Amino acid sequence: MTTEDNPLVDLSSSFKAYDVRGIVGKTITAASVRAVGAAFVDVLELEGQTVLVGGDMRPSSPELSQAFAQGAAGRGANVKMLGLISTDELYFASGALNAAGVVFTASHNPAAYNGMKMTRPGAVPLSSETGLTQIRDVAQSYLSDGIPAGTISSNGRCGEIGETDVLKDYAMYLRKLVDLSGSRPLKIVVDAGNGMAGMTTPAVLGDALLPGLPFEIVPLYFELDGTFPNHPANPLEPENLVDLQAAVVKHRADIGLAFDGDADRCFVIDELGLPLSPSAVTALVARREIARAQRAGEEHPTVIHNLITSRAVPELISREGGRAVRTRVGHSFIKATMAAEGAVFGGEHSAHYYFRDFFNADTGMLAAMHVLAALGEATVALSELGREYEPYVSSGEINSQLADVPAAVARVRATYTTDDVSVDELDGVTFTAKDGAWWFNLRASNTEPFLRLNAEAVDAVTMADIRDAVLTLVRQ
Repeated sequence: MTTEDNPLVDLSSSFKAYDVRGIVGKTITAASVRAVGAAFVDVLELEGQTVLVGGDMRPSSPELSQAFAQGAAGRGANVKMLGLISTDELYFASGALNAAGVVFTASHNPAAYNGMKMTRPGAVPLSSETGLTQIRDVAQSYLSDGIPAGTISSNGRCGEIGETDVLKDYAMYLRKLVDLSGSRPLKIVVDAGNGMAGMTTPAVLGDALLPGLPFEIVPLYFELDGTFPNHPANPLEPENLVDLQAAVVKHRADIGLAFDGDADRCFVIDELGLPLSPSAVTALVARREIARAQRAGEEHPTVIHNLITSRAVPELISREGGRAVRTRVGHSFIKATMAAEGAVFGGEHSAHYYFRDFFNADTGMLAAMHVLAALGEATVALSELGREYEPYVSSGEINSQLADVPAAVARVRATYTTDDVSVDELDGVTFTAKDGAWWFNLRASNTEPFLRLNAEAVDAVTMADIRDAVLTLVRQ
């Protein structure tokens, strides 16, 4: 199947809240992408400006990238083709060059999918509330009626298409943010999942483009292959970490790192083969970023965390002299809050990590570098280092498929709305025991008949009790 099989698609099926994802040849085609490229320039008023276009290792990414470039250039933008890039490479290029851009990726989705993550100049994100819906609607009209006549011509509005490579600049920039040259020697197993980390890891942590660091890197699945022949590039699912966990133990490595397909998320495995939770990584990086900001003269640096992260995160931020700001789940909320609050760092339970020095954007590689720096400075193993950051027991996210989500939430409210429990509705409903023994959150999915439960408690028994009690109410 080619990407042109179904050119007149309904774009509402692929435009999501924060990005675009669809099945190649069905809900995302070269024709639809060409229209989106034209609409991107028109809606953001980018005529005469630079637009950056790159893509991941999926087989359809080169053709779709070219289609977007043609649409954008036809409306007067000067396109710079970045070639193969990770999503955080786009954010770097957009921030460093102050240019709008797009990366073709479907992140961790299966091989049949592709999509677009778009930014305004300066790596400012686009969401359904900040321009993505308007781009969709304009592109849909171009699909139906044609891109306005006369724009893809020599009338002065047709932009140029050129090429540039940002990988070395990206690697140099990250190394300036976290100096790893003085680390003690570390053996690192990296599972790239056949995704873009297979290219960015050798560039940043290895010696492919820059002088070597005191690391021995054991590669797993570094071959760029958008068909994902070994396992899905979604390390959020425990079964996709099994190979990495086994390799860390087999090679007696100090640490394991797993990246998703477009390499904007990173998961950490300790030397025992056990995961370090994203909340623990958030706390570890928060401590380092708070200390760095304080050295630069900030009295109480702000750190953002979403409401699903462990209670240990805001507690550590406060202990370290920072200011914790709690926000809804979702990268557009985090990025907007990062900018509004001038926050130095932000973390989510999904292993997205955001940095002020990275244009308020998320990057799994920079988070990994902070963990490596902390481990490289420590005299203990990662399992011991990480223990401080995980004092509580979490359930992880548990989905329940329900016919009546509001009724399930109402049953929980009826049971847990008491004098001993505080309730807030920042995102879904969060119930917190006033004695500090536990909290849990219920959030309805925006797209599926799911109710999502996250619970945390002071010990495993209490967590299991609250988790099971809530699930019984939800699923009855």
